[in-house]
Amino acid sequence: MTRPPEVMIIAGEVSGDMHAALLVRALKKTRPDIKVYGVGGDQLRAAGVETFYDVGDMAVMGFTEVVRRLSFFRRVFHHLLGVARERRPDAIILVDYPGFNLRFAARTHAMGLKVIYYICPQVWAWNRRRIPHMATIVDRLLAIFPFEKQVFAATSLKVDFVGHPLVDEIRETLAEPAVTLPWEGDLRIALLPGSRVQEIERILPALCGAAALIEARHPGTSFMIPTPSDEIAKAVRALAASLPRTPARLKIVTGQTRHVLRQATAALVTSGTATLESALLDCPTVVVYKASALTYFLARLLVRLPHIGIVNVIANRRICPEFIQADATPHNLASALLRLIEDDSARTEMRRGFEEVRTLLGPGGAAERAAELVLAELS
Repeated sequence: MTRPPEVMIIAGEVSGDMHAALLVRALKKTRPDIKVYGVGGDQLRAAGVETFYDVGDMAVMGFTEVVRRLSFFRRVFHHLLGVARERRPDAIILVDYPGFNLRFAARTHAMGLKVIYYICPQVWAWNRRRIPHMATIVDRLLAIFPFEKQVFAATSLKVDFVGHPLVDEIRETLAEPAVTLPWEGDLRIALLPGSRVQEIERILPALCGAAALIEARHPGTSFMIPTPSDEIAKAVRALAASLPRTPARLKIVTGQTRHVLRQATAALVTSGTATLESALLDCPTVVVYKASALTYFLARLLVRLPHIGIVNVIANRRICPEFIQADATPHNLASALLRLIEDDSARTEMRRGFEEVRTLLGPGGAAERAAELVLAELS
């Protein structure tokens, strides 16, 4: 009897876990018997995936953090290679997470296993020299940004633009009833300092300082920080309590990021997936980012993009203001956000840009389209 298809999937971050789970559910709609195992979090486990390691253990940020945990990652890498060698899955699906997954792709492809990459590593930003190399170690790339197909046009890699999974996820959020949140005023500002403690420690002081300046101009403004977990919320509360300047009306909530952005007048958002969420939710946004000194130094050497906010990258123009490293001061952030609050034309122009981005990302159905292509590779 022919065995059911088997897939190994590796999602090393929370957002990858979420997107990968949608893909697995779409696969199971057509092939309920498919067996999936690998690395993931709560979302993939809820979708019926056997996980050997959790995203909470895998997700680290920046060069120095990775170096500190090299022995752990080596152990995980070789264990997973052993699993792939023993079980011989019909395909390996790798979800973003390039530092680990590109090496894993090379090794498993050399074993004769089929490698499918879902959610392309941002080689177009960090290291374009990896582009031809990817074509030799990946059998098919399922891209979520429209410009990525062109990035690989000079290679033999089979690339399909499937759409961005956030389009469907945000549509679901907008279809839900409005959630009651503890806002304390009509002028509502969302502060998103990131999802990792190291990142929050660098960025939250500037956000809170900007919030205090905005409050001085608009007394009674309500500020809210959405966090991905209770653990992160605890860290945010402790750090905020230690800062010299914070707004009087500041609330911290857990698990409500999209609803906070949906209801906010405007937002200060750490560069990452949340900037795209804010665009899809039509929330005027200022993008901010601060890295460790070493990570920023390396980024300056490697990155060749004129923008860091993914909304701006997709549009290939500056829709949202960006403030990076030393430029991410409370004064700069407050000034940019006040313009979005007080200038109707600036807010309207930004929302036109958001509409442009939504059009470029397509109508939705990314997980279903990706599942069709994966199953075609398995047949």
